[in-house]
Amino acid sequence: MITYNTEGVRMPNIKKRDTTAWIRRVAATYGKKVGEVGYMFVDDEHILQTNRDFLGHDYYTDIITFDYCEGNTLHGDIVISLDTVRTNAEKFGKTYDEELHRVIIHGILHLCGINDKGPGEREIMEQAENRALEMRA
Repeated sequence: MITYNTEGVRMPNIKKRDTTAWIRRVAATYGKKVGEVGYMFVDDEHILQTNRDFLGHDYYTDIITFDYCEGNTLHGDIVISLDTVRTNAEKFGKTYDEELHRVIIHGILHLCGINDKGPGEREIMEQAENRALEMRA
């Protein structure tokens, strides 16, 4: 089950049923099934505090993914700052909707085992995001 919640922000205008089906399709391409995944949409101050409290990082980010996966079943909590999504959309010349969906699937790709911090990993993540976004129709 995938849940979508907010804290301190309005729920983004996403089609939850379509988004959930898309997430399941993307996970299946990695041989994974979706278990309990919770999305929490927040503002910059909330994600900064989450980053400090749980990861010891003192900076803003667009997404934090907490991985509780078991075997081939995805379980996790995904926290997304809508403020940073909006800023990044402007910075990268994307629409807010495009950037929001990129970040939504970014968390799922992390749960599928794709990293983006090591050498060459960012490019692999971007390719995976692009493939996933093409599957969104």
